[in-house]
Amino acid sequence: MLSKIRSVYTGFEFFFTVAIVIVCMFLFRAYQKTFRRVWANSQKYLIGFKIEIRGELDTNAKLIVINHQSILDIVILEAIHPSNLAWVSKKEIFDLPFLGQAVKLSKMICVDRSDKRAIVKLLKDVKERIDNARPVAIFPEGTRSRGEKLLKFQIGAKIIAEKLNLTVQPVVIANARKIFNSQGFKVESGTAIVSYLPSINPKENENWYETLHEDMQKELTKLLNL
Repeated sequence: MLSKIRSVYTGFEFFFTVAIVIVCMFLFRAYQKTFRRVWANSQKYLIGFKIEIRGELDTNAKLIVINHQSILDIVILEAIHPSNLAWVSKKEIFDLPFLGQAVKLSKMICVDRSDKRAIVKLLKDVKERIDNARPVAIFPEGTRSRGEKLLKFQIGAKIIAEKLNLTVQPVVIANARKIFNSQGFKVESGTAIVSYLPSINPKENENWYETLHEDMQKELTKLLNL
């Protein structure tokens, strides 16, 4: 019963506070990153979770690849990353009547998988954001996993890194799904662990993308076994 009450409370709180942020971003567009970061940090207290950070953030890395378990992954990185991140998101999110407004106002990057020229537009949009001092964050799995095993990486992140010659920093997040299961909508307190892995220069290893998947899986397994 308490679990259900907590989940209902979190759902109401989450969407109510997002609505407030959307209004603030619309009215004060120059402070969008500030509003997003304040909101993300507030979720630690409103939802009831902690963040533990391991490794070091590479501020020179322009492409951040993250495993994906929950919407909480985005909240966590928005809370701790100092830059104005540009997230790569599927078109379906942009079409939502509520969250769609948030990603549009923040000028996130839309990917329409049904468009044959999607990769061309994606490369153009990524370059534009990076030229405007916005590192790009992407979930290479393309969708949420169950939290223990990484799904196969889609080709998008590989193409972006190689075509635009970007330094890549892998980020592994553990326990996000356990804290906030956004598919089953179950919420509980806990500690999300964020591990910054060493950055990668794709030019140094032609098999870097396969190695990236292996290294991120090893790190995730290690964190889950702590």
